[in-house]
Amino acid sequence: MKVNWGTAIVLVFIGFISFILYFVVRMNTDKKYEHDLVTEDYYKQELAFQNEINAEQKGNALHNNVEVKKIAEGLLVVFPKDKNYTKLSGSISLYRPSNKKLDFEIPITLQSSEILVPQNKLIEGRWNITVNWSYENTSYLFKESFTY
Repeated sequence: MKVNWGTAIVLVFIGFISFILYFVVRMNTDKKYEHDLVTEDYYKQELAFQNEINAEQKGNALHNNVEVKKIAEGLLVVFPKDKNYTKLSGSISLYRPSNKKLDFEIPITLQSSEILVPQNKLIEGRWNITVNWSYENTSYLFKESFTY
């Protein structure tokens, strides 16, 4: 049987569409390719974004901003020494871009001007840390990406 050029074009289109549909179905059903949004309440956080920018600018304007140090026991978050640590409050959020299940948040309760994130909570790889803290009714924000 001879195939003319019109039939060949139709067969090529059918083959191409089948190829694309195969990958669309595979990407939607395979859990390995599942990626979540960064946050569940994206629009709610977007409305508060200007407050976040202002708090980050205040933090950057400090002479001594928050420092994050990797030590043997884990991750050490050091607050400015010129602030009275008993008046500090807020939270430390650690976000793992590759796995939503590893994200966690620690409330800031200080015995000194430092707080330790234990090594057993951190897995090797890339992390984003956000320290949202306030001192005497002024909000500050510190953000950093690091590899543990």
